[in-house]
Amino acid sequence: MTDSPLPPSLADLQQWTAMIGRAQQMMLEQSVAALDAGKEKGTGATPGTDTAPRDPWAEGLSAWQQFIAATLPHEQQQPSQDKRFAAPAWQQNPFFAALRQAYEFIGEQLMRSVETMPGVDDRQRAQFRFAMRNFVDALSPTNFAFTNPQVIERTLQTRGDNLRKGLQHMLDDMARGQMTHTPLGAFELGRNLATTPGKVVLRTSLFELIHYAPTTPQVLQTPLVIFPPWINRFYILDLTAEKSFIRWCLHQGISVFMVSWKSADASMKDIGWRDYITAQVEAIDTVRDLLDVPAVHAIGYCVAGTTLAATLALLAARGEAEKVASATFFTAQVDFARAGDLSALITDELLDRIDTLSPEGFLDGRYMAATFNMLRSRDLVWNYVTNNYLLGEEYTPFDLLHWNGDVTNLPAGWHRSYLADLYRDNLLVKPGAITIDGVPLDLARVETPTFVQAGREDHIAPAESVWEITRYFRGPLRFVLAGSGHIAGVVNPPAARKYRHWTNDAPAGSFAEFVAGATEHEGSWWPDWLAWLRGHDDTMVEAAGARIPGAGKLPALDDAPGRYVRAR
Repeated sequence: MTDSPLPPSLADLQQWTAMIGRAQQMMLEQSVAALDAGKEKGTGATPGTDTAPRDPWAEGLSAWQQFIAATLPHEQQQPSQDKRFAAPAWQQNPFFAALRQAYEFIGEQLMRSVETMPGVDDRQRAQFRFAMRNFVDALSPTNFAFTNPQVIERTLQTRGDNLRKGLQHMLDDMARGQMTHTPLGAFELGRNLATTPGKVVLRTSLFELIHYAPTTPQVLQTPLVIFPPWINRFYILDLTAEKSFIRWCLHQGISVFMVSWKSADASMKDIGWRDYITAQVEAIDTVRDLLDVPAVHAIGYCVAGTTLAATLALLAARGEAEKVASATFFTAQVDFARAGDLSALITDELLDRIDTLSPEGFLDGRYMAATFNMLRSRDLVWNYVTNNYLLGEEYTPFDLLHWNGDVTNLPAGWHRSYLADLYRDNLLVKPGAITIDGVPLDLARVETPTFVQAGREDHIAPAESVWEITRYFRGPLRFVLAGSGHIAGVVNPPAARKYRHWTNDAPAGSFAEFVAGATEHEGSWWPDWLAWLRGHDDTMVEAAGARIPGAGKLPALDDAPGRYVRAR
């Protein structure tokens, strides 16, 4: 594997295909060697004594069956729980059942070897674990036409038309430089995504500020400002109308403002920590001034939550903490000591490579998309190789996957600094290690009431890592553990009646203690957050005057969702 998460070139694909084909051949050779060893010990027929005509297919099947019987524990010889092997042939056809069991057995052994590898530290082991898991996933017989019974059957049924369609899908993706997950043209901003009415009321060189139209006669006096991650488009919180967190907040009587970050271009090559933090302060001050209120509620999602923590520390150091009445963190980390799979990718070689990939000062967003796809390669890479390249199936419309592929460019210097300062050096939790305009940041000075949400299956910001924020902030804090992961754990409207969430009102000194004493609740955590928010100040005001987008001192510049979200 390379040190950088680049989209594969044609040469890369050819090399991987050859390498994985050779790996599968080695598995077959190992099984035959095991069979031969068994014969020499008298467990099989003596070579040369069988005068019947030789059937290579039957011999190969016999080799696999005897290899499996000789090497697999009895309890492993049962139907697979892996959804990749759900087709009946993987259980019922002797050859494919043996192939599947051999793959699962060898994969388990390879992963176990990483855990028992001597002389490596935790970071190195995490890197080996990530690399090995991706190798094992790539090695799966479901990923190759001649070792996947579904592909063989489909090829016979369609006389190879599935492979023709699949090849076209692959060539289209290579031309785009990005793997497709959902049909092109199925979704459009303003038509069936990001349709919540509002106006852009401020545009800077770094962000647009969107003010959404109220849907209730009265609204909470304290408005809400949302900071989405700058590595993605903001409309993850405004997908289809049924899933929109923004629309739901409006229906609960909240004045909502959203920051829409600009996709980086050459003009942003010198952007850094200071710029994103001061941008958050500017958005907060703009809303306070527009509505003539002393404070706002703020939400930071993922990396923007990390920056929001730094912003709160800056405001506290300046004696301006009262500008933020409460802060909510969606699956955001401040302590990166146990930051999950992504930290395994951060090497000095990768950081240096960012500079070479960004001659104009910004990093093509497709590199980040490829990185996040590799974090879940089984679901976001190989699943599509099988279904769309080999089986030739058409893509299924899915708004979340459309958003996932709608990439943004990143300021290269800022991206490099963020990875080095946090994932490599973990500076934010070291008092004074980061300074903004000469002001040293110290998270321990933050006393703002805080709500922290984490996803139980989050692979990008593990719940145990998100929990660490509770060790640094000094104000009242509520922690809620949501079912599912980094996206579905956040975007979970109550009407969907999906997943669960866990709360624990007793003091907990660790994430494990929180989980041990937690109470399980059915459905979305959004109502819990709303009750918490209203608990700070439920004063209501008329939804009139400056509460109407464009009606105050800031005239409307554009309709929502604005210009920046459309920029490539």
